[in-house]
Amino acid sequence: MLEKRLLPIVVLDDEEHAEPLAEALLAAGLDVIELTLRTPAAMGGIRRIREKFPQMHVGAGTVLDPEVVPQLADLGVEFAVAPGLNAAVIQAAQRVGMQIFPGVTSPTEIEMARALGVETLKFFPAEPLGGVTMLKALIGPYGHTGIRFVPTGGIDAEKASEYAKLDAVAAIGGSWFVKGSLMKEGRFDTITEMTREAIARIATA
Repeated sequence: MLEKRLLPIVVLDDEEHAEPLAEALLAAGLDVIELTLRTPAAMGGIRRIREKFPQMHVGAGTVLDPEVVPQLADLGVEFAVAPGLNAAVIQAAQRVGMQIFPGVTSPTEIEMARALGVETLKFFPAEPLGGVTMLKALIGPYGHTGIRFVPTGGIDAEKASEYAKLDAVAAIGGSWFVKGSLMKEGRFDTITEMTREAIARIATA
């Protein structure tokens, strides 16, 4: 994720889409994926990708409860992403040695995350909160501390380029290139093409 600075955020409706999606991302040169725990297919999708594509770095998104963290660890999940800052979830991830990116929206939440020993934070929902302008304002007092951000929420290809210009942005999270409609239509070649384009845009920025 840190190499390409791109994190695909996937809402998986059908387990059968997991393998071809991972294959499409790998074909584009991207070996990281976040499957959100918003659907019944998510856990099965994680299991399928871990079994068939061990080279893929798999994360779980929308991690809301600490009880689910050990299950994710057993599946081989490498990182967890949360929409908000939940100390219990962060500590559960730390106990099993799992990287976690909790969501923050304000200086207060950034300081709470720092106190919990977390340095890479999800800025969510990025665009509704004010986008690049708001993120720049947050980076101002914290950039020198080593805090880094993964903005997600309402970001498209063009907006991703703007976020990528910020040194404190570790990666950009998005779903515009891994939409559920593309998977339902079997357009995995399109996913590969759009992923390549996203990687190129970010690299250029």
